[in-house]
Amino acid sequence: MPTPPPGPASRPSPSALPRDIEWRLPRHARSVGRARTLLREQATSWKLPDEVTDTAVLLLSELMTNAYRHAKVPAGREIRARCILEEDRLRISVTDANDTLPTPRDASPDDESGRGLTLVATLADKWGTEPRPFGIGKTVWCELQAPHPALR
Repeated sequence: MPTPPPGPASRPSPSALPRDIEWRLPRHARSVGRARTLLREQATSWKLPDEVTDTAVLLLSELMTNAYRHAKVPAGREIRARCILEEDRLRISVTDANDTLPTPRDASPDDESGRGLTLVATLADKWGTEPRPFGIGKTVWCELQAPHPALR
């Protein structure tokens, strides 16, 4: 007797929204704003609470800015921004082609920059850095609690 085809519960709906999305952007200052816009649009389609969206956009902006400013790599290298939404959390990661892992620094009151990772560490529930396992560069990531009733 042949096995019946899988039922609808085993296949994702064709209209289901992706919960893992990635953008590849040029290493350019304009990409920071573009990434913020893309995440805000995605968060709206995911129906994330405004406070989660606002924090996520700020964190992505900080990670993208660091990648743009500090990843001194050959022209043409891209920055990858990725967002994964699960039932109770949103993971944001930014990957660039520089192998140097960043660390938060102590910025003085007169410094015009240097507070990005401190802000990430303060606002995110978790964050970290890791070298890319099979390539050049690193990934800096953070996670936020993101209760999402539609995914439960």
